[in-house]
Amino acid sequence: MALGLPSAAGLARLCQRVNRLKRLEDTTMETSLRRCLSTLDLTLLGVGATVGSGLYVLTGTVAKEITGPAVVVAFGVAAVASLLAALCYAEFGARVHRTGSAYLFTYVSMGELWAFLIGWNLVLEYVIGGAAVARAWSGYLDAMFDHQIRNFTEAHIGVWQVPFLARYPDILAASILLLASVFVSCGAQVSSWLNHTFSGISMLVILFVIILGFILARPHNWGEQEGGFAPFGFSGIMAGTATCFYAFVGFDVISASSEEARNPKRAVPLAIAISLGLAASAYILVSTVLTLMMPWHSLDPDSALADAFYQRGYRWAGFVVATGSICAMNTVLLSNLFSLPRIIYAMAVDGLFFQAFAYVHPRTQVPLVGILVFGVLTASVALLLDLEALVQFLSIGTLLAYTFVAISVIVLRFQKVSLSSSPSPASPRPAPKEYNSFSDRIELVGIEQALAPEPGQLRPVLRPYLGFLDRCGPGAAVTWAICILVASAITLGGLLIFGDSALHLPRWGYILLLLLCSVMFLLSVLVLGAYQQQCQQDTFQIPLVPLTPALSVLLNICLMLKLSYLTWVRFSIWLLIGLTVYFCYGIWHSKENRREPPGLTATHYVVFPSGSLEGTVQAVQLPSEAPAQEPGHAKQPSSP
Repeated sequence: MALGLPSAAGLARLCQRVNRLKRLEDTTMETSLRRCLSTLDLTLLGVGATVGSGLYVLTGTVAKEITGPAVVVAFGVAAVASLLAALCYAEFGARVHRTGSAYLFTYVSMGELWAFLIGWNLVLEYVIGGAAVARAWSGYLDAMFDHQIRNFTEAHIGVWQVPFLARYPDILAASILLLASVFVSCGAQVSSWLNHTFSGISMLVILFVIILGFILARPHNWGEQEGGFAPFGFSGIMAGTATCFYAFVGFDVISASSEEARNPKRAVPLAIAISLGLAASAYILVSTVLTLMMPWHSLDPDSALADAFYQRGYRWAGFVVATGSICAMNTVLLSNLFSLPRIIYAMAVDGLFFQAFAYVHPRTQVPLVGILVFGVLTASVALLLDLEALVQFLSIGTLLAYTFVAISVIVLRFQKVSLSSSPSPASPRPAPKEYNSFSDRIELVGIEQALAPEPGQLRPVLRPYLGFLDRCGPGAAVTWAICILVASAITLGGLLIFGDSALHLPRWGYILLLLLCSVMFLLSVLVLGAYQQQCQQDTFQIPLVPLTPALSVLLNICLMLKLSYLTWVRFSIWLLIGLTVYFCYGIWHSKENRREPPGLTATHYVVFPSGSLEGTVQAVQLPSEAPAQEPGHAKQPSSP
C-alpha cells in the first residue's frame, strides 16, 4: 500500500463513526434545564419568532418588486410549504424531549456528521437572523425620529467605505441585542414574560391594521387599470413564494424549547400548529389590505404599512403601525437569542462543540455561557458587517434544515421501537423465562405472531404481490427507496426550476426526463408505503407518511434552487469551515465516541423449527450495543 493512503478498514471505521446515531433512550424527560413553559408560552414564542419584521418590511417589498397583489397567493403557497415542514417538526418535538431542534432530529435518525452540519448551519442562521432583525429594528426607530440617529453617527464617526462592512456602525442595533441577551440570561420565565408582553401588543396592532385596512380598501387597486392581480405572472408568484418562505421560519423555536416544556408530547405539536396558523392568517390578511389600500406600484418597500396609512391621510395610524413593528421585532430578537444558545448547548452536551457551552447556571437554569458569548457575537455582526449579502443565508440554511428533518421522519418511521430502555447497573435484571413445555412454545409463537409485523417489514397484505422485495437484505429496500426519493426530488426540482432552456434539451427530451423523474419519485413513495411503519398512540404523528414529508423535501429543494449561485458558494465555504471544526474537535470529543459497549445483556428467543410444530426454543445472549442500523432495520430490543 502506498505511504500515506488510508486503509479500507480505516475508511470503514471512519464512516461508522461519522454516521453513528444518538440513542432515543438518551432523550428522556430528565434535564438540567427548567421545565416551566406551558402551551401558551410555546405558542407565543412561535408567533413572536414568525410574525416580525417580515410582516412590516417583506410584505411591501414582495408586492412591489416581485408579485404585485398576488403576494396573497405567494404567502399562501409559502404557508403550505411551511406547514409540511412544521408537521415534521411537530412529530419529532413530541417524541424527542430534548433541546436541539433539527440538529437533534438529524442526530437520532441520520448520523452524527449530518447532525453537526445542520447544527453548524443553524448557528449561522440565528446569528445573521438576529443581527438582521436588530438592524431593521434600529432603522424603523431611526425613521420615526427623521433619521437623526444615523445622521449623528455619520457626523461623529464617519462613513465607512470598506468591503463587507456596514456604511456606519449601528450602535443602536448592537445595544438592543446586548440588552436582550441580558434579559434572556435571567431565565426562561423572564424571556417568556417579555415575549408575552411584546406579542400581545403586536397582535393588537395587527388586528387594528386589518380592520382599518378593510375599511379603507379600494377593490379597483386589484383591477386591470393598476396592472391586474398578478402583473408578474406565474414566475413572479413562484419567486415571491421563495422569498415569502422566509417569513415562516420562526416556528422551529418551539421544538428548540421542548426541553423546557412541561408537557412536550402535547404542547409542542399544538403550539406549532396554532402559531403557524396565526402567522399565516396575519400575513395573508395584512398583504390583502395593504394591496387594497394602495396600488402595488406605489408602495414604499422599506415601510409599506406605515407609508400606506400616511398616504391615505391617517398619519396617527402610521405611528401605531411603527410601534407594532418595534414590538414585533423585539419578539423576534428574543426568540433568536433564546434558541441560539440552546442549539449550542445541545451540541456541547453531546461533545460535538466546546464543553464550556454546556454550562447551565444553577439558579436561572439557562445555558449562560452560550447566551453571553453568542449575544456578543450577534451584536458585533449587527454593529460592523453589511448584512445585505448575508441575509440570503437565512433561506438556504432553513430550507436545508427542513429537508433533513423531513427525511429524518421517513427514516425513523421504519425503525423498530425499543421495547424498553436499558436498566441501570444497580437494578437487577429479571431472570429470563424458560420455554420448555409444548404449551409454552405455542405461547411464544403466538406472542411473536401477535407482535408481527414490525416496522420495516413488508405489509402482510402486500406480500403475495410484492414478495420480491423481501429478497433484499433487512432494510435494503427501504434504504434504496429513500435514496431514490431524494435523488429524484433533486432532479425533478432542477427540471421544474430551470426548465428545458437551461439544459439545452429538445422539448420531447425535457418532457421525457420530467416524466421519468416524476415516476421514480412516486415509485419510491409507493415502495416506502408498502412497508410497515411505527405506530405510537401516545404521541403526535404526521398523517400520510411517506407522502407528506416527501412533498416537503421536494418543495424545499425547489425553493433552494431558486437562490443565487453566490449564495451557494458562500454557503459551501461555511460548511467547509464546519467540517474542519468537526474533524478537528467534534469527532474526537463526541459523547458517542466515549461510550463503551455494555457487554452481553439482551436475551433474544429464537425458534428453530424441526419439521413439526414442536420446535426447539433457545435463549441466545446478544450484545445490546449493536452497530448503527439502516432505515427499516432497527436495533434489537434491550430486554425481552
